[in-house]
Amino acid sequence: MGKQSNETQSPVSNPTKFSILNLIDLSNPNINQSVHLLKQACLDSGFFYVINHGITEEFMDEVFAQSKRFFSLPLNEKMKILRNEKHRGYTPVLDETLDPEHQIHGDYKEGFYIGVEVDEDDPESSKPFYGTNKWPAPDVLPGWRETMEKFHREALEVGKAVGKIIALALDLDVDFFEKPEMLGEPIATLRLLHYGGQISDPSEGLFGAGAHTDFGLITLLATDDIAGLQICKDRDAKPQKWEDVSPLKGAFVVNLGDMLERWSNGVFKSTLHRVLGNGQERYSIAYFLEPSHDCLVECLPTCKSETNPPKFPPILCRDYLSQRYNDTHADLSIYKKQQS
Repeated sequence: MGKQSNETQSPVSNPTKFSILNLIDLSNPNINQSVHLLKQACLDSGFFYVINHGITEEFMDEVFAQSKRFFSLPLNEKMKILRNEKHRGYTPVLDETLDPEHQIHGDYKEGFYIGVEVDEDDPESSKPFYGTNKWPAPDVLPGWRETMEKFHREALEVGKAVGKIIALALDLDVDFFEKPEMLGEPIATLRLLHYGGQISDPSEGLFGAGAHTDFGLITLLATDDIAGLQICKDRDAKPQKWEDVSPLKGAFVVNLGDMLERWSNGVFKSTLHRVLGNGQERYSIAYFLEPSHDCLVECLPTCKSETNPPKFPPILCRDYLSQRYNDTHADLSIYKKQQS
């Protein structure tokens, strides 16, 4: 099951092809078929589509419409809710550099982070990825916060449903990722993204989003109908071969993150991907799902043996994520200097 593969031209005129990705239907009563398709996808590309996930197309359209409303605001209005040290709020164009080795400056995209809402007087708010969100003023964007909070809740349920299939694919109990220290108290981050009309040119170090792997457990990505996402199944290949991922209306493109690669001892791959701009505006919505702050990410019992010992040392989720975010985002002090 997958999209038809055919030759096409990438935004920078290098011959590429569309990747064939498996379709996981969350309404399919045959869980064994879903496990088989997911396992096949995870061993091949680490990317797959999820359909019939329970979020209506009408609501998805509303989330995209509200996202466009925010990014259409004047820059000075967006900068009023600049991201804070807990990665909540607006990220300007060039703020993030995902592939510093090959980029001459940051990504040609702007974004908006929304995390798990925890009141300031709650002791949990002291954790790096918990706290209060930053929101546009209600009189500027009426109903915006309510739309995004509803999507955050619904996407979490989709992520948990995918987590059950991943658990079975790794020969674990179906509720392995449901434990409090896993997705019972997750770090779940919604990120709205807007790519301007710039044309990417990898040979010049210009990217919509530089080549990277995602940090956490899984990512759910909803896109508009503009192509741009590319994956590289073998990051060590010389030269690297990139494949386009076709937009699929109403579906999530799901990919595995680095934590799942660590957990599975490298059995499931966190795949390199990037975004190339082709001169058209592009909107996408990413939902990054990670375990709790205090979760110890260590090799799963079903993924190690005497002949296949753990390849990665154990690490706390909070420490791993904090380091990865700090490595890829601009220091917030640069914006204070610009505003002074």
